[in-house]
Amino acid sequence: MHIAVIAHNRHAVAEPFMGGMEAHTHLLCRALRAAGHAATLLAARGSDDACLTPICPAPYEAELPWDIYRGTPELEAFQTRAYAAAFEIVRAGQFDVVHNNSLFPALIDWARKDGIPMVTTQHVPPFAKMAEAVRRAENDDLAQITLVSESQLPLWFAQRPSNASVVYNGIDCRIWHPGEKRSNRLVWTGRITPNKGLLEAVEAVRRAGAALDIAGQVEDREYLAACKAAAGNADIRFLGQLHGEELRALVRSAKAALVTPMWDEPFGLVAAEALASGVPVIAFDRGAMREVVGTCGAVVNAGSVVALAEAVSHADTFDRAACRQRAVSHFSAEAMVAGYEQVYCAAIAAARAGSATSASSRSSTAALLA
Repeated sequence: MHIAVIAHNRHAVAEPFMGGMEAHTHLLCRALRAAGHAATLLAARGSDDACLTPICPAPYEAELPWDIYRGTPELEAFQTRAYAAAFEIVRAGQFDVVHNNSLFPALIDWARKDGIPMVTTQHVPPFAKMAEAVRRAENDDLAQITLVSESQLPLWFAQRPSNASVVYNGIDCRIWHPGEKRSNRLVWTGRITPNKGLLEAVEAVRRAGAALDIAGQVEDREYLAACKAAAGNADIRFLGQLHGEELRALVRSAKAALVTPMWDEPFGLVAAEALASGVPVIAFDRGAMREVVGTCGAVVNAGSVVALAEAVSHADTFDRAACRQRAVSHFSAEAMVAGYEQVYCAAIAAARAGSATSASSRSSTAALLA
């Protein structure tokens, strides 16, 4: 298949990835090609992909920062221009199917109107305009909707329509892998902001008398200061933002990974990365955490520092080989592509059926007029 992958354009799809969506899109393109498909990435200029077609001169964060322009006509116009350009490329190209990672609702309507098979992955919970576009497309198999966990289904649908599927996000298990070096330290990675729950993790580690390494991008400096104050004299290290092999080596050497969302995470990429590294996960029970962790760690009451501290004391009891196996079978890039291939085929089959119906209708009309 030849697949057009339309990216979200807040940031470039390039390392160091600014978030999970960028990492997901980059891996998706590489994994599709590894499986024998052709993949063209439609994304902001500056993205790092062998088959990039730029749809805007720069990511919108560089020109219209989200925290200033969110919800403004300026940002809406920027997005509309970029995705209109992407859709013109789709219409002009010889693509079998479109994979829409953009979070731009109008693309669903445009593709349905033109009979173009499209798979739209919802990486975040529903917001008003996207929910409306998905509602309009319910049971239209031409417009496949994939969610990244079962936990998201009731947020989107009262009853699951024919065109809704769950495909877990994938990770590259070749680079996220177990290592021989083991430490007695826990690890926490992610964006340092209140909805990621670092403060609760710090308080639990101090309560348990454990050691913790923290690596992540600082989004809220006041919150970081509060976390450092809460650490006190505990054995807690703030390492700053790490990338690539430095980050992966830190994770794979850990005794366990703490994943402490204070909101309903649709998936939880850092948890899957830890499992692939053979590292058990101790998590708050929010969003998809139970789906991702399974029996390869502990999922405790959301926000409970006491429960988190208790689970930390049992971190040595989990089977690291089972953690790795769970990641490979459920969250590898190969498992992700296999899931998407089924959905692509469903969208393509619906497009062909629609074309055949239209052709039959045109033939019937011609016969009546003859």
